[in-house]
Amino acid sequence: MIVKEFIDLIDKTENFLRSYQNIYGDHIFFDYNANVSELASSDNKRKLLVELYYQTSRCQNCKLGRTRRRVVFGSGDINSNIMLIGEAPGYHEDLQGKPFVGEAGQLLDRILTAINLKREKVFITNIVKCRPPGNRDPEPEEQRACRSILDQQINIIQPQYILILGRIAAHALLNTTKTIKELRGKIYNLYGAKAVVTYHPAALLRNQSLKRDTWVDVQLFQKCFQEKV
Repeated sequence: MIVKEFIDLIDKTENFLRSYQNIYGDHIFFDYNANVSELASSDNKRKLLVELYYQTSRCQNCKLGRTRRRVVFGSGDINSNIMLIGEAPGYHEDLQGKPFVGEAGQLLDRILTAINLKREKVFITNIVKCRPPGNRDPEPEEQRACRSILDQQINIIQPQYILILGRIAAHALLNTTKTIKELRGKIYNLYGAKAVVTYHPAALLRNQSLKRDTWVDVQLFQKCFQEKV
Protein backbone atom coordinates (compact mmCIF):
# COMPACT_ATOMS: atom_id res chain seq x y z
CA MET A 1 0.00 0.00 0.00
CA ILE A 2 2.83 2.37 0.93
CA VAL A 3 4.68 1.47 -2.29
CA LYS A 4 1.59 2.24 -4.39
CA GLU A 5 1.13 5.62 -2.66
CA PHE A 6 4.81 6.43 -3.23
CA ILE A 7 4.55 5.55 -6.95
CA ASP A 8 1.41 7.68 -7.23
CA LEU A 9 3.27 10.59 -5.60
CA ILE A 10 6.16 10.25 -8.05
CA ASP A 11 3.74 10.20 -10.98
CA LYS A 12 1.92 13.30 -9.72
CA THR A 13 5.22 15.11 -9.16
CA GLU A 14 6.42 14.21 -12.66
CA ASN A 15 3.10 15.41 -14.08
CA PHE A 16 3.37 18.72 -12.22
CA LEU A 17 6.96 19.39 -13.30
CA ARG A 18 6.29 18.37 -16.91
CA SER A 19 3.24 20.62 -17.11
CA TYR A 20 5.11 23.45 -15.35
CA GLN A 21 7.86 23.24 -17.98
CA ASN A 22 5.29 23.10 -20.80
CA ILE A 23 3.62 26.24 -19.51
CA TYR A 24 6.52 28.28 -18.22
CA GLY A 25 9.67 26.91 -19.86
CA ASP A 26 12.79 26.45 -17.75
CA HIS A 27 12.15 29.38 -15.41
CA ILE A 28 11.26 28.26 -11.89
CA PHE A 29 9.12 30.42 -9.60
CA PHE A 30 9.16 29.26 -5.99
CA ASP A 31 8.09 32.26 -3.92
CA TYR A 32 4.43 31.43 -3.34
CA ASN A 33 4.31 33.86 -0.40
CA ALA A 34 5.51 36.89 -2.35
CA ASN A 35 3.35 39.98 -2.33
CA VAL A 36 1.77 39.97 -5.81
CA SER A 37 1.76 43.77 -5.94
CA GLU A 38 5.56 43.79 -5.56
CA LEU A 39 6.23 41.33 -8.38
CA ALA A 40 7.19 42.20 -11.94
CA SER A 41 4.30 41.75 -14.37
CA SER A 42 5.67 38.50 -15.84
CA ASP A 43 6.38 37.04 -12.37
CA ASN A 44 2.93 38.10 -11.21
CA LYS A 45 1.36 36.18 -14.09
CA ARG A 46 3.59 33.18 -13.45
CA LYS A 47 2.70 33.08 -9.77
CA LEU A 48 -1.03 33.32 -10.44
CA LEU A 49 -0.92 30.69 -13.19
CA VAL A 50 1.16 28.29 -11.09
CA GLU A 51 -1.38 28.58 -8.29
CA LEU A 52 -4.23 28.05 -10.76
CA TYR A 53 -2.48 25.06 -12.29
CA TYR A 54 -1.97 23.52 -8.85
CA GLN A 55 -5.68 23.89 -8.12
CA THR A 56 -6.61 22.50 -11.54
CA SER A 57 -4.32 19.48 -11.18
CA ARG A 58 -6.41 18.34 -8.18
CA CYS A 59 -9.79 19.12 -9.76
CA GLN A 60 -12.52 16.53 -9.42
CA ASN A 61 -15.45 18.77 -10.37
CA CYS A 62 -16.65 16.38 -13.09
CA LYS A 63 -16.23 12.74 -14.01
CA LEU A 64 -13.28 13.45 -16.32
CA GLY A 65 -11.17 13.86 -13.19
CA ARG A 66 -11.51 10.12 -12.61
CA THR A 67 -10.46 9.02 -16.11
CA ARG A 68 -7.71 11.46 -17.13
CA ARG A 69 -4.03 10.67 -16.98
CA ARG A 70 -2.82 14.26 -16.97
CA VAL A 71 -4.47 17.66 -16.72
CA VAL A 72 -3.79 19.62 -19.92
CA PHE A 73 -3.68 23.14 -18.52
CA GLY A 74 -2.13 24.97 -21.47
CA SER A 75 1.29 25.95 -22.80
CA GLY A 76 3.16 28.75 -24.50
CA ASP A 77 4.15 32.34 -23.81
CA ILE A 78 2.26 33.68 -20.79
CA ASN A 79 3.14 37.23 -21.88
CA SER A 80 1.83 36.82 -25.41
CA ASN A 81 -1.07 38.98 -26.58
CA ILE A 82 -2.35 36.04 -28.65
CA MET A 83 -4.30 33.09 -27.27
CA LEU A 84 -5.64 29.99 -29.05
CA ILE A 85 -8.54 28.11 -27.47
CA GLY A 86 -9.54 24.64 -28.62
CA GLU A 87 -12.03 22.08 -27.40
CA ALA A 88 -10.52 19.27 -25.31
CA PRO A 89 -7.35 17.17 -25.04
CA GLY A 90 -7.00 13.98 -27.04
CA TYR A 91 -5.02 10.79 -26.49
CA HIS A 92 -1.55 12.26 -27.05
CA GLU A 93 -2.34 15.39 -25.06
CA ASP A 94 -3.52 13.27 -22.13
CA LEU A 95 -0.20 11.38 -22.18
CA GLN A 96 2.03 14.45 -22.41
CA GLY A 97 0.02 17.04 -20.49
CA LYS A 98 0.39 19.52 -23.34
CA PRO A 99 -2.28 20.77 -25.81
CA PHE A 100 -2.23 20.01 -29.54
CA VAL A 101 0.65 17.54 -29.72
CA GLY A 102 -0.94 14.89 -31.94
CA GLU A 103 -1.55 14.99 -35.68
CA ALA A 104 -3.98 17.89 -35.30
CA GLY A 105 -1.34 19.75 -33.31
CA GLN A 106 1.22 19.28 -36.07
CA LEU A 107 -1.26 20.74 -38.52
CA LEU A 108 -1.89 23.65 -36.16
CA ASP A 109 1.84 24.34 -36.06
CA ARG A 110 1.88 24.58 -39.87
CA ILE A 111 -1.13 26.91 -39.81
CA LEU A 112 0.62 29.17 -37.30
CA THR A 113 3.78 29.20 -39.40
CA ALA A 114 1.73 30.28 -42.42
CA ILE A 115 0.67 33.46 -40.58
CA ASN A 116 4.14 34.09 -39.13
CA LEU A 117 3.44 32.77 -35.65
CA LYS A 118 5.18 30.12 -33.59
CA ARG A 119 3.65 27.86 -30.96
CA GLU A 120 6.07 29.07 -28.32
CA LYS A 121 5.09 32.71 -28.97
CA VAL A 122 1.36 32.25 -28.27
CA PHE A 123 -0.58 30.66 -25.40
CA ILE A 124 -2.64 27.58 -26.27
CA THR A 125 -5.32 25.95 -24.15
CA ASN A 126 -8.72 24.23 -24.37
CA ILE A 127 -12.23 24.75 -23.06
CA VAL A 128 -11.90 21.44 -21.16
CA LYS A 129 -8.65 20.51 -19.41
CA CYS A 130 -9.08 16.71 -19.24
CA ARG A 131 -9.51 14.21 -22.06
CA PRO A 132 -13.05 12.88 -22.57
CA PRO A 133 -12.91 9.07 -22.94
CA GLY A 134 -12.62 7.97 -26.55
CA ASN A 135 -12.08 11.60 -27.59
CA ARG A 136 -15.82 12.18 -27.51
CA ASP A 137 -17.20 15.72 -27.38
CA PRO A 138 -17.04 17.17 -23.86
CA GLU A 139 -20.48 17.22 -22.26
CA PRO A 140 -22.10 20.49 -21.14
CA GLU A 141 -21.51 19.80 -17.44
CA GLU A 142 -17.85 19.04 -18.16
CA GLN A 143 -17.51 22.32 -19.99
CA ARG A 144 -19.15 24.18 -17.12
CA ALA A 145 -16.83 22.50 -14.61
CA CYS A 146 -13.79 23.89 -16.47
CA ARG A 147 -15.15 27.29 -17.43
CA SER A 148 -13.95 29.14 -14.33
CA ILE A 149 -10.42 27.82 -14.98
CA LEU A 150 -10.46 29.16 -18.53
CA ASP A 151 -11.92 32.47 -17.36
CA GLN A 152 -9.10 32.84 -14.85
CA GLN A 153 -6.46 31.95 -17.46
CA ILE A 154 -7.77 34.65 -19.78
CA ASN A 155 -8.01 37.22 -16.98
CA ILE A 156 -4.41 36.53 -15.95
CA ILE A 157 -2.87 36.43 -19.45
CA GLN A 158 -5.09 39.23 -20.82
CA PRO A 159 -4.73 38.41 -24.52
CA GLN A 160 -5.64 41.03 -27.10
CA TYR A 161 -6.40 38.47 -29.82
CA ILE A 162 -8.09 35.08 -29.50
CA LEU A 163 -8.35 32.40 -32.19
CA ILE A 164 -11.25 30.05 -31.40
CA LEU A 165 -10.70 26.54 -32.77
CA GLY A 166 -13.78 24.44 -33.38
CA ARG A 167 -17.52 24.28 -32.87
CA ILE A 168 -17.53 23.38 -29.18
CA ALA A 169 -15.13 26.16 -28.23
CA ALA A 170 -17.10 28.65 -30.32
CA HIS A 171 -20.42 27.62 -28.77
CA ALA A 172 -19.04 27.89 -25.23
CA LEU A 173 -17.19 31.17 -25.66
CA LEU A 174 -19.76 32.99 -27.78
CA ASN A 175 -22.82 31.49 -26.08
CA THR A 176 -24.35 30.39 -29.36
CA THR A 177 -25.51 27.30 -31.21
CA LYS A 178 -24.68 28.59 -34.69
CA THR A 179 -22.52 26.52 -37.00
CA ILE A 180 -18.89 27.36 -37.71
CA LYS A 181 -19.96 28.30 -41.23
CA GLU A 182 -22.30 30.92 -39.76
CA LEU A 183 -19.72 32.20 -37.25
CA ARG A 184 -16.78 32.52 -39.63
CA GLY A 185 -15.66 35.76 -41.26
CA LYS A 186 -16.46 38.01 -38.31
CA ILE A 187 -14.44 39.66 -35.55
CA TYR A 188 -15.94 39.28 -32.09
CA ASN A 189 -15.29 41.20 -28.89
CA LEU A 190 -14.48 38.63 -26.22
CA TYR A 191 -12.96 39.31 -22.79
CA GLY A 192 -11.81 42.67 -24.12
CA ALA A 193 -9.99 40.92 -26.99
CA LYS A 194 -10.66 40.57 -30.71
CA ALA A 195 -11.69 37.00 -31.51
CA VAL A 196 -11.96 35.03 -34.75
CA VAL A 197 -13.58 31.61 -35.20
CA THR A 198 -12.30 28.84 -37.44
CA TYR A 199 -12.45 25.07 -37.79
CA HIS A 200 -10.60 22.79 -35.41
CA PRO A 201 -7.47 21.28 -37.00
CA ALA A 202 -8.89 17.79 -36.37
CA ALA A 203 -11.83 18.69 -38.63
CA LEU A 204 -9.38 19.56 -41.42
CA LEU A 205 -7.83 16.11 -41.12
CA ARG A 206 -11.26 14.58 -41.65
CA ASN A 207 -12.37 16.99 -44.37
CA GLN A 208 -9.67 18.46 -46.62
CA SER A 209 -12.17 20.83 -48.26
CA LEU A 210 -12.29 22.93 -45.05
CA LYS A 211 -8.66 24.00 -45.46
CA ARG A 212 -9.52 26.79 -47.90
CA ASP A 213 -12.01 28.39 -45.48
CA THR A 214 -9.57 27.97 -42.60
CA TRP A 215 -6.88 29.79 -44.57
CA VAL A 216 -9.27 32.70 -45.08
CA ASP A 217 -10.07 32.69 -41.35
CA VAL A 218 -6.47 32.74 -40.16
CA GLN A 219 -5.64 35.50 -42.63
CA LEU A 220 -8.41 37.55 -41.01
CA PHE A 221 -6.88 36.72 -37.63
CA GLN A 222 -3.44 37.76 -38.89
CA LYS A 223 -4.91 41.05 -40.06
CA CYS A 224 -6.26 41.60 -36.55
CA PHE A 225 -2.95 41.26 -34.74
CA GLN A 226 -0.77 42.81 -37.45
CA GLU A 227 -2.92 45.80 -38.30
CA LYS A 228 -4.52 46.01 -34.84
CA VAL A 229 -8.00 45.97 -36.35
